[in-house]
Amino acid sequence: MTPLVDPSLNRRKLRLALRKARERAGLSQREAAEQVEWSQSKLIRVETGTVSVSVSDLRALLALYDITEPGTVEELVEAARGSKGASWWSSYHDVVSPQFAQYLGYEGAARAVDTYHPIVIPGHLQTRAYADALLAERGLAEERVRRIVDLRMERQRRMFDGSGRPAATFVLDEAAVRRQVGGRSVFAEQLAQVIAFAGRDEVTVRVLPFDSGAHYSTLGSFVLLRFPDDDDLLYLEHAAGSMTGGEDLELLARYQECFQTLLERALDENASLDLIDRVKQSLEAR
Repeated sequence: MTPLVDPSLNRRKLRLALRKARERAGLSQREAAEQVEWSQSKLIRVETGTVSVSVSDLRALLALYDITEPGTVEELVEAARGSKGASWWSSYHDVVSPQFAQYLGYEGAARAVDTYHPIVIPGHLQTRAYADALLAERGLAEERVRRIVDLRMERQRRMFDGSGRPAATFVLDEAAVRRQVGGRSVFAEQLAQVIAFAGRDEVTVRVLPFDSGAHYSTLGSFVLLRFPDDDDLLYLEHAAGSMTGGEDLELLARYQECFQTLLERALDENASLDLIDRVKQSLEAR
């Protein structure tokens, strides 16, 4: 049976709670690790959420940080028990890079996802046929293409059809709305899906028109994740993928400002959907 809470979310819960508890106790990572006879690298991995935490290890940290309230202890113990095991994307290990796997863990916990793409419809919104057509140009083996597309469809289902769905805002460049990936029929179907997703309460789709000019991220796509209990996180979508958060506040702030600029220059929701629908109808009329 699929767990109700992905292990990555339990690891994240422990990461936040234990880091804050250590800071309240006035201990550095080195000091805390020494007192529980761990290596500093082990504590760092726990506080970054990259490893699971055993119940015995958790209790050692709770004692060190003087966390004794029964309800809090039980909640964290349950999180430790649930931190083990594979995340949903582990079955796609052959097509998921370590950087993207880490990103997926954060995406699943975000309360808001802000996305900009200057060239194509982002993966969150893609149809299977559109994704197939995009990947066909990369010269990948047929089986690898199928696996990547399966991953995108599973990610889309989990993001939009599960519980606790995040607020998702997509700014699509007009080029992405007009680029006929896969031919007229495939692209018309894709635009119809974008319109359908935009009809959901938690989804906003805006189009950045050609006459909007240059901006900070003209040449690249990015995603901003927002959390109720943690710093925002930036994911830059390129070949290797990269994330940044509190460790590079200046870069994060630049992209936060960029997304606000995009929203200011983009067509409003109604005008955006009207444009997408006009392009779709022109494809269907030919």
